[in-house]
Amino acid sequence: MRDDILIKAADVSIVFGGLCAVSEFSCEIVRGELVGLIGPNGAGKTTLFNILSGIYAPTTGEIRFWDRAGHSHRLGALSPARLNRVGIARTFQNIRLFGNLSVEDNVRIALHEQRNSGAIDALFRLPRFYNDEELMSEKTGSLLALFKIEGKKHELAKNLPYGDQRKLEIARALASNPSLLLLDEPAAGMNPQETEELMKLINTVRHSFNLTILLIEHDMHFVMGLCERLIVLDYGRIIANGLPRNIKRDPEVIKAYFGAAAVSG
Repeated sequence: MRDDILIKAADVSIVFGGLCAVSEFSCEIVRGELVGLIGPNGAGKTTLFNILSGIYAPTTGEIRFWDRAGHSHRLGALSPARLNRVGIARTFQNIRLFGNLSVEDNVRIALHEQRNSGAIDALFRLPRFYNDEELMSEKTGSLLALFKIEGKKHELAKNLPYGDQRKLEIARALASNPSLLLLDEPAAGMNPQETEELMKLINTVRHSFNLTILLIEHDMHFVMGLCERLIVLDYGRIIANGLPRNIKRDPEVIKAYFGAAAVSG
């Protein structure tokens, strides 16, 4: 196997009752790739994300993830919290911020695992506590500045405009220092200008944080302009996997999105 493989899925399926939501999914994702996962509604995309982030365990098959230290982890055996600690972070289609906390505190919460101080340090206000506080403030400020929302750090997250809430959710995911970032419809609900800005921002954070990114998105302009490779699902199965310019001409993909008449016509 190649040394630069980050994720390897082998014959992964998941069944809910009599419904097979993902069927015999197999693929490899290389470190540093930016890959789009697309397909019609109900194709199994979010279900697959839920497997990758530890919410679901596959019924059959296996997914392996290699962290930055080269250690292998079997997805499905680890909780979402444990997966986050080994290097997998995600956002959600429906934004999940702590709405009644400040913008700043939403990011600081994600930095908790990186603290070196403990309860005793905090209780007696020992130097290690203050060192941690200073470091957390610096990291939080840097992330908010990158997403151009540092001026709103004291606002409640629920009061942010929709586009800024999307940015904050990504900033919070980055705070956990992942090597794999899963973005579930990051451009959903954004206007064209916000979408263009987000494309540039994702490219920036990808290189700045040495990330591998897998994203779900229905905006084909966004996907085609951003992703290096596309994996297409239909009824839980991969029907295409390749370069965007080839995917958009693939008869199976056209059929899945627009029906058989679009191919024959």
